[in-house]
Amino acid sequence: MSRWLRGRGNGGKSSQEVNVYHNVKAGLQELYRSVLLPLEQDFKFHQFFSPLLTDGDFAAKPMVMLIGQYSTGKTTFIQHLLEREYPGLRIGPEPTTDRFVAVMENDTEQVVPGNAAVVDPTKPFSQLSNFGNNFLLRFECSMLPCVILNGITLIDTPGVLSGNKQTSRGYDFEGVIQWFAERVDLILLIFDAHKLDISDEFRRCIHVSRIWRKMPLSRLNRPKVVRNVI
Repeated sequence: MSRWLRGRGNGGKSSQEVNVYHNVKAGLQELYRSVLLPLEQDFKFHQFFSPLLTDGDFAAKPMVMLIGQYSTGKTTFIQHLLEREYPGLRIGPEPTTDRFVAVMENDTEQVVPGNAAVVDPTKPFSQLSNFGNNFLLRFECSMLPCVILNGITLIDTPGVLSGNKQTSRGYDFEGVIQWFAERVDLILLIFDAHKLDISDEFRRCIHVSRIWRKMPLSRLNRPKVVRNVI
């Protein structure tokens, strides 16, 4: 700090050259590469905590995550926003979306498996490799051309179950929810008018969302089919 103060010249201007960036993203990206990344490498930060930030982490679009119990209409809600089906979409009365799906914009339709998505430097999912291969088998990116996706990425999640069914996933479901909750810009809680009960697992997912100061927005699916009882 003292060296920095002594280095300031006349008029309060720094004697060092000031870098000018066209936008905040470019400035943060350059500061990370020149200042933070060497420090992380010296202390083996990427080996013990999390992988390094890629260009995809800085270029990522705002993300919206949908959470809800099974068959509450999360995938249908995304279909309504896109006004079409996304590749790999599955809808049914029983739990159908058994994986995390990142719905992203692309020139052509394709489904990118989780193992390929986490090593793609253009996508912000490299740190998801910490959750193991069992999770990566339940994660994919659904790519399609869509105007809505030009400025946003939608995260579809598996329906939250209850009881022993939840422990049979083979990976840390709540940990993955927490990882996304740290990074998304908005969380939508989807409820069905016929299934308003909240399981313990769903309650913990909501709690994780509030910890990261992401106030979830609630959406009630099919409210018209329920009559008011006076």
